[in-house]
Amino acid sequence: MAQHRKWLRVAAVLIVGFAGLAWIAGPYVSALALVIDLSGREVPGRRWLPVRVEPVDATDVSVATRHGAVEGRLYRPSGTAGASSRTVLVVPGLHAAGVEEPRLDRLSRRLAGEGVTVLSLPLPDLRKFLVTPRSTDVIEDAALWLAGQPEITPTGRIGLIGISFGGGLALVAAGRPSLANTLDMVVSFGGHGDLPRVVRYLCAGLLPDGSPQPAHDYGTVLFLLAALPHLVPAGQVAPLDRAIRVFLDASMVDVSEPARAEALFREARDLGATLAEPARSVMADVSARDATRLGLRLLDLAERVGGDPALSPERSPATRSRVFLVHGAVDTVIPQTETPAVAAFLHRSGATQVDWLLTPAVSHADATNSVTTSDVWALVRFWKKIFD
Repeated sequence: MAQHRKWLRVAAVLIVGFAGLAWIAGPYVSALALVIDLSGREVPGRRWLPVRVEPVDATDVSVATRHGAVEGRLYRPSGTAGASSRTVLVVPGLHAAGVEEPRLDRLSRRLAGEGVTVLSLPLPDLRKFLVTPRSTDVIEDAALWLAGQPEITPTGRIGLIGISFGGGLALVAAGRPSLANTLDMVVSFGGHGDLPRVVRYLCAGLLPDGSPQPAHDYGTVLFLLAALPHLVPAGQVAPLDRAIRVFLDASMVDVSEPARAEALFREARDLGATLAEPARSVMADVSARDATRLGLRLLDLAERVGGDPALSPERSPATRSRVFLVHGAVDTVIPQTETPAVAAFLHRSGATQVDWLLTPAVSHADATNSVTTSDVWALVRFWKKIFD
């Protein structure tokens, strides 16, 4: 609670300062309002900021890709005749809720409220908690589709925003030749540079320099799904997969819906008890949230589950578009060391427009309470730069 009040005080200080300078600091005021709104917090004084957010229309759309149609949602300012001046494709990370996921909907609506046309496109495999090369293909195809719709994108150029594992995949797709003249920018929020390196972190809880940083067991379990064929006999893969997915469903509502989460955790344990060995022991480690034992099972499989070049920006051709990288200063799913690493790779590959920020205002894909005035100001300046 004290940290929450601190966040509110910081925001209030900035609001007062920016409100007084609004006549010369309009773009910064807009960026501050957007940062506050995306945090999902009620900040006293937010209404004092002279920022008009337009009503938004949302329409479900189907996007044709080489792997089949993918369902998304198009957000546009209400009453607009024709397309807006900017269009972006937003690709979220691993989450089963699709376009209804609250943080994704909030981001898409808020951007559209400032006059940006937004295509929100949850990727089918990521919705199933799988990071696959198909997802990179879908991002490429969706970007080409969106850029090729003159009634939506009159300029024929779009921005690409990827979140979490969607951020790393977006960077891979952005480096493909077909998108060379299509992208104005690529933004990765909490994304990865090298997927096997992330898997090894999740297994061992060690950053690349060897320093310890405990990893979130949720991330370890996600990659356990991809490794099941290497861990248990073929006949045990499907029932173990089902039990793990129930556990993941519970983890996703652990804070927001504790009663439902407990019921799902219990269901996952019960399913695990019906499994034959060795699947039963694997599921017991999942239910116990024993990241150490799970990591030992997975460590030697990092290359097998994540080594495809289509999954890692640092193993693929680099984009020549403007790149913006934002990462939580202490991220226990995709470690914060991934952002400076991929930035260095892009620079070595000839990219000249790469900006990145590590911020304590963000954890993995959520706002935190541990912020100072300078932290919020840094995030505001960075966000303004993205949409300059």
